[in-house]
Amino acid sequence: MKTKRKHAPFKKWIKTYEGQKFYISVLFLLIPVLLLAVFTFVPAVNMIVYSFQDRDKYGANVSWVGIQNYKTIFTDTSILSTFKNSLYYLCGSFIQQVIALLVASILCSKIRAKGLFKGILFFPYLMNGVAVSIIFKKFFVKGERGIVPEGTLNSVLSVFGIEPIKWISAESPLLANICLVFVSIWRYVGFDIIMYIGAINSISPDLYEAADLDGANPWQRFKYIVFPSIKPIISLQLILAVKGAISVFEIPYIITGGTMNTSTFVIDTINTAFSKNKVGLASAMAVILLVIIIIVTLLQKYFFREDGSKLRQRRKTREGKR
Repeated sequence: MKTKRKHAPFKKWIKTYEGQKFYISVLFLLIPVLLLAVFTFVPAVNMIVYSFQDRDKYGANVSWVGIQNYKTIFTDTSILSTFKNSLYYLCGSFIQQVIALLVASILCSKIRAKGLFKGILFFPYLMNGVAVSIIFKKFFVKGERGIVPEGTLNSVLSVFGIEPIKWISAESPLLANICLVFVSIWRYVGFDIIMYIGAINSISPDLYEAADLDGANPWQRFKYIVFPSIKPIISLQLILAVKGAISVFEIPYIITGGTMNTSTFVIDTINTAFSKNKVGLASAMAVILLVIIIIVTLLQKYFFREDGSKLRQRRKTREGKR
């Protein structure tokens, strides 16, 4: 007859190696988890609660309105119109990924001064976003008020006899948003390049040698070796790019202040909370933004998933060719 094993008392177990490892792990995780709960989870829960209320930024005269704030979001054309401007940044994010992948592929080849080019391309990402916005504000528009045809870019164009152009103005919202998207690409493309370089360099050289023996050209090497190998990184970068396109804030806010039909959903959310003094409505807008980001993330994970059976079949096909 088997006897039941008696469990050691907790005080005795905590002195063992397993107990000490568990104890130290809990201590190391305690502060990060506490900070995460205080500054992330608690505000998120409060935001969801506020979205069902009519309240100001001071929390006075709070009243429960149910889903009225969400109805306002989907019926107010001034709020929905800001999503249109996010499409500019969404298109720009895909262009940014293509540029980053192309440049990363070039820098991973045998060229001189690769380290210098990497440093130059990554430098804009290290700059403060406010500084970048101010620099390009002077680049496109001169002066703090009013739209004037001067500016660094127009000064350069005037040397070649080209008439000054109002790059950022209410007369041409399309051109204004394109200029803002250009600034966003200029700042963040360096980060994508470094990420893709790291992913490409992690590919085994044996795969390239096998491709060379099979007579693969550069496009075939990219299609059948590089792209499948860095697919998880591409998925991650696309998630970050879409998230950034939807939640873009500092560049349009500093350069235009959200005027001239360049306002984004985040800018409108902040103005709703602090200028219009409608914290409940702004909280509902933030919840909608969170839901959109979660949906986009799940869709990208679905379309970029790797089927295990297909992966094994692909490996067998390669081995058969060898």
